[in-house]
Amino acid sequence: MKRSALCLLPLDGLPLIEPGQNLGDIIFQTLQGLQLKLEDGDILVITQKIVSKAEGRLVNIESVEPSAKAQEIARICKKDARLVELILSESNEIVRVKENTLIVEHKLGFICANAGIDHSNVRGNWGKDEDWYLLLPSNPDQSARMIQDYLYKKTGKRIGILIIDSHGRAWRKGTVGITIGLAGVPGIVDMRGKEDLFGFHLKITQIGAADELAAAASLLMGQADEMIPIVHVRGFPYPLVDSKLTDILREKDDDLFR
Repeated sequence: MKRSALCLLPLDGLPLIEPGQNLGDIIFQTLQGLQLKLEDGDILVITQKIVSKAEGRLVNIESVEPSAKAQEIARICKKDARLVELILSESNEIVRVKENTLIVEHKLGFICANAGIDHSNVRGNWGKDEDWYLLLPSNPDQSARMIQDYLYKKTGKRIGILIIDSHGRAWRKGTVGITIGLAGVPGIVDMRGKEDLFGFHLKITQIGAADELAAAASLLMGQADEMIPIVHVRGFPYPLVDSKLTDILREKDDDLFR
């Protein structure tokens, strides 16, 4: 396959997102303001934070009543029992608990700390800022498809959408950007059966293409006050396809880390 340059451009100028806003329209208006015209095959990588905010996934911890189970777990992990209750409400099961650590299987199927609940750069419209938390989108694949469809109606261009979050990894320090929702972007590129340089057929190789792109875009987005929630991508080396998060997730029986 002949490769072209992969170009990632951070989009400046997005306003702070408020619950109930049409994120697709805000993205479209931002692209127009930057005089950036979409082309077929382009991809927009979007941080989950602005998707969650637009979808009203904000919770004030003062409104949470912890269960007996949450209080028991909170005593072990030394977290606020109300936060633990929020985490449980977003989880299928608890994987690990120790002091300052609560690892779960999220309802969406992946393993992460604290069910992906975010506390940075989050503010509500009443009470104390420090009492507000942000949950992940309830259906990130659907969120991605809605943005994809909206921009197609506005531009006539078929693009991919990647919704990403920052997660840790087993056996390694530090967080990286990973995919939690996608539309059009191939989650996995299966190379099995392809020949290598010496004519040997690959037997195992499956490329986590969406996660590789998520990690690259996350470098530009930053983790603090950078205000870069969207990265425009051109030159992605694989064709767009119908895709969904479950394409990426390993079956539980094959998960050797649990």
